[in-house]
Amino acid sequence: MATFDMRDGRAEAGAVASVSTQAFDVVVIGGGPAGMAAALAAHSAGAHVAIVEREQHLGRILRQCIHPGFGLSHFKQELTGPEYAQRFIDQVRATDIALFLNSMVLGIDSGESASAGDLSTGEAAGTATVHTVTLMSPAGMLQLTGRAIVLAMGCRERTRSEIKIPGSRPAGVFTAGLAQRYINIENLKPGSRAVILGSGDIGLIMARRCTLEGISVEGVYELMPYANGLRRNVKNCLDDFGIPLHLSTTVTRVIGHDRVEAVEVSQVDEHLAPIPGTERIVPCDTLLLSVGLIPENELSVAAGVELDPRTRGAVVDQSLQTGVPGIFACGNVLHVHDLADNVTTESERAGAAAAAYALDDGAETDTGCELTVSPAGIAGYALPGRITAVALTKLNFRVRRPVNAARVRILADGEELFAGKVRAFKPSVMESFPLPAKVIKQALDLCASEIVLSVDPVEEA
Repeated sequence: MATFDMRDGRAEAGAVASVSTQAFDVVVIGGGPAGMAAALAAHSAGAHVAIVEREQHLGRILRQCIHPGFGLSHFKQELTGPEYAQRFIDQVRATDIALFLNSMVLGIDSGESASAGDLSTGEAAGTATVHTVTLMSPAGMLQLTGRAIVLAMGCRERTRSEIKIPGSRPAGVFTAGLAQRYINIENLKPGSRAVILGSGDIGLIMARRCTLEGISVEGVYELMPYANGLRRNVKNCLDDFGIPLHLSTTVTRVIGHDRVEAVEVSQVDEHLAPIPGTERIVPCDTLLLSVGLIPENELSVAAGVELDPRTRGAVVDQSLQTGVPGIFACGNVLHVHDLADNVTTESERAGAAAAAYALDDGAETDTGCELTVSPAGIAGYALPGRITAVALTKLNFRVRRPVNAARVRILADGEELFAGKVRAFKPSVMESFPLPAKVIKQALDLCASEIVLSVDPVEEA
């Protein structure tokens, strides 16, 4: 297998004058679970593939997720994050997928026409759009060309500045993921007495992890009137360890000079505004923030990819292709997932679609189908945002609040075309809904330009 770890490489003579270029069919940006799954699927389809990863190892966030719960659907057994990642790392290393580790992508130049054919051998066969990925490594600058690009950069955590917690700026305020890395990778102790703001899955998991490491967790405080993490994590990480969960409560002030000494917490009303008179001081030396994830799309925007304001990820069609031909997106850079297994399944689709695009010289056929997809009711978003083929399409979405009884309805021009069964929905669970080809055809017959996915609460008898 071709591996290009640039840590020990040296620039060849004359490299200053020109940037070295290597050609591939598919270039995958990101070496986490999404990137590896996409690369393997593209390779299986016959494409010549490269993975670019900014860290020294494949696996990304899974390397620090030492808790179990991975692989239940994909491998039919329970694995830890490193075990789940290693299975894919082993598969990648058993192929000729080129790895560019410890390499940072600086930009993607899209839309340039160049000689096509077999880009890996230099055989020309007409013209096709080629994307150029410019990356920097310790050995210098390098350019990779590919007919298709898969964006799999993952996501980042919201920080204190993004949620605007008042107070001083002492040491001891961490995002939950950073604290997880300190404990599980760096073997460092972030503090002795912690408060956790936010009941997302990583916050719940870190409540348990801190407790196991001898760090006292004073409680988990959640702005919303419901937990934002999976129910299994609430039970396994809080209930089983006697850690209290305070709903409709948030941190309204950080107290301390050199180090966090306490936080002020307050209850909030139905508009999520702090209620005067409910303030109380909780002594602690550490505040962990688990207040949401944001797709890391700086590269996407620079490449001209349109973003969905709801997901903050790319707008894609049913093949996970963005509005820029030949650029695909998958995993948490597209929308935040609940399970790594779901990331894998989605990314395999993206990799296979990218390979098909690349090996078909980027040819596009006019299917006569162009529909936008919009959320309604309590649906927070709907993905894909565009439908360009009359075929069975899986719609992914999340609801904005928990509901015991609701129904998914598919609408076009105000007419209901399809409806699902009445059931419960939770914001912590990424939902999927199959959209049959005949429903898409019905929308086109109505001359509709939009399909609406609406999740509507149903009054219980």
